[in-house]
Amino acid sequence: MSEICNIVVLTGAGISAESGVPTFRGPDGLWEGQRVEDVATPEAFARDPDLVLDFYDQRRANLGKVEPNPAHHALGRLDAAWQGELLIVTQNVDDLHERGGAKRLLHMHGELKSGWCLACGARHPFEGKMAQRPPCPVCSASGHVRPDIVWFGEMPYRMEEIDAALSACDLFVSIGTSGAVYPAAGFVQTARHYGARTLELNLDPSEGSIFFEESRMGRAGDLVPAWVDEVLG
Repeated sequence: MSEICNIVVLTGAGISAESGVPTFRGPDGLWEGQRVEDVATPEAFARDPDLVLDFYDQRRANLGKVEPNPAHHALGRLDAAWQGELLIVTQNVDDLHERGGAKRLLHMHGELKSGWCLACGARHPFEGKMAQRPPCPVCSASGHVRPDIVWFGEMPYRMEEIDAALSACDLFVSIGTSGAVYPAAGFVQTARHYGARTLELNLDPSEGSIFFEESRMGRAGDLVPAWVDEVLG
């Protein structure tokens, strides 16, 4: 792959599922026992903030029980060794990419370990229990910090940066995504429009598989390290 200089990698729930992180929607349509409408919308937060904050407090606490898997470590290795441009865009809100060594990383749907103060607008690292209504470390206002998570009806983060990377990349790789959630589901078409090669690594074909030049099916923990070995030669 000597002609490849710029790479964009998109990761979804499938890459973290192998570490034990529940996927966003289970087969019963629930996310960790809750309806998405009850924990992942601004309306849900306004209606029952205690339920929403406690839900994300539990998800944040559960991060201590999971570890990066070989796919996360392989992308960390790619990040360290790749001499060209690289952007890893993740739809996941966990911290497994960071713990796997990735640095050229963008969380388009926010992060569990980040808080957003609605009083002053500041975003800041957060550990602990948000349901206890801690004060904002920037403005000191209490009771105004919410999870720094993109909920349904809200705009994903840093879309201009993502679009610029997609328009300049030579290779777009999608790992463990359903191809059902936009705008991420449309990234492959954007990359192809600008002439990039496209590759899907997934346990099963995504809803957007037809848009990829090549699809490889299997576990991310097997496919991603093999692909990184291939890219790094």
